[in-house]
Amino acid sequence: MYESPSVAVVGSGFGGLSTACYLADAGFDVTVLEKNDGLGGRASVLEAEGFKFDMGPSWYLMPDVFERFFDHFGHAPEDFYDLERLDPHYRIFFKDGDTVDITADREEMYDLFDSYEQGAGDALAEYLDTSEEHYGVAMEQFIYEDRPRLRDWVDLDVMRAAPIGLQLLGTMDDYVADYFESPKLRQIMQYTLVFLGGAPTNTPAIYNMMSHVDFNLGVYYPENGLRSVVDACVELGEGMGVEYVTGAEATEILNRRDGFTVESEAGAFDADYVVSNADYAHTERELLPEHERQYDDDYWESRTYSPSAFLLYLGVEGDVEPLEHHTLVLPTDWDPHFEQIFDDPAWPEDPAYYLCVPSKTDDSVAPEGHSNLFALVPIAPGLDDTEAVRTWYRDLVLDDIAENTGVELRDRIVFEEQFSVSEFADRYNSVQGTALGLAHTLRQTALFRPSRRSEASPGLYYTGSYTTPGIGVPMCLISGEHTANALIDDAT
Repeated sequence: MYESPSVAVVGSGFGGLSTACYLADAGFDVTVLEKNDGLGGRASVLEAEGFKFDMGPSWYLMPDVFERFFDHFGHAPEDFYDLERLDPHYRIFFKDGDTVDITADREEMYDLFDSYEQGAGDALAEYLDTSEEHYGVAMEQFIYEDRPRLRDWVDLDVMRAAPIGLQLLGTMDDYVADYFESPKLRQIMQYTLVFLGGAPTNTPAIYNMMSHVDFNLGVYYPENGLRSVVDACVELGEGMGVEYVTGAEATEILNRRDGFTVESEAGAFDADYVVSNADYAHTERELLPEHERQYDDDYWESRTYSPSAFLLYLGVEGDVEPLEHHTLVLPTDWDPHFEQIFDDPAWPEDPAYYLCVPSKTDDSVAPEGHSNLFALVPIAPGLDDTEAVRTWYRDLVLDDIAENTGVELRDRIVFEEQFSVSEFADRYNSVQGTALGLAHTLRQTALFRPSRRSEASPGLYYTGSYTTPGIGVPMCLISGEHTANALIDDAT
């Protein structure tokens, strides 16, 4: 009797959950091993005293990617969760007193841009049309189409797209400056780079396509938060026979003559193949013997990592007007903050940061009469986050919120938890406590990201944000598809 090939997936982030679904759909016997008590990797949930927080991703962007993922299995997102389109998409408080709402109304946005700079409305229209074109080309030719080797780029369709790619090898900073002079408009067009773990000065201009995602495709909220998407992926996998084991931190991956053994805190698991959705550097340095690592320590130490974060999860008495579901607070000059992330690591004293208030949209995430709020400040990975430093920084952030949004929180906080560099490193085994993985610099984009196939340990594969196409929930779902296809191709 034919026995289905078995696969152990180490880690249940979106890359791991996606890979598991695609492999199970192809007839593989799949077991997902998760270090922590809940599934979802960084998309975990904090529940306490009637409050429920998405601890990781909180923006539902690129709805087309989610639709495509579920459609592959004969489903649609609405089979699992309801979506609400947010309007405004988000609010920005500039620290000089300006407040801006980014909405779905294009004419309103043209007028807004014109109010800051003559002719900027027409420039925005041109920018977004170009962004939409680049999004279409990038998604079809470079994101949905896996091109892991140099020879995969010698392709007629790639050659046709090459003029666009060559135009976009500069930085986002320079690209946006060609359209807008106003520093504030430039910030509006570039804030999404934080989701890619980069800065305007080190992120390739191809990522201007994120403005199409932002302005044209819209920002949504899944009922009960991003946790609903995790639950949907798990339910989908369970329906195809995927087994999920929590509390199963992998401690060693052994390549046997007849397959693999994954040693874990929940016991040993034998499998024909292994897919790691754990931190790539951690897998190589801690789980594999030295002769089965395809990248040495010098490689990992020379990488540019995305920021870590200082997070405050706050349960607050009363409302938090005038904050929106998504709110950004930006200094008029944010260059020093990015320099303190990538060039001269330090705790930023004039930070740019993000506030999320899901209770504005979903009354199930906070007790009646209360608000659910978290603050996220991007910081350099590897910073020393001692208790004394964190106490100082908590006070700085709360003061900054009060000064620049008018929302005083101190006397109304009824629940609080912090999460920062040390927790990212401990909970997710992330190198230097990075929140997202490798930044999307020019030298870490597309085929310059680590390979999804291990050349040093055949039968071992990688998925998630370290591989192509990169960082973000939609990208990790696509990464899962590519990794599954690579494994399927090699197994047949």
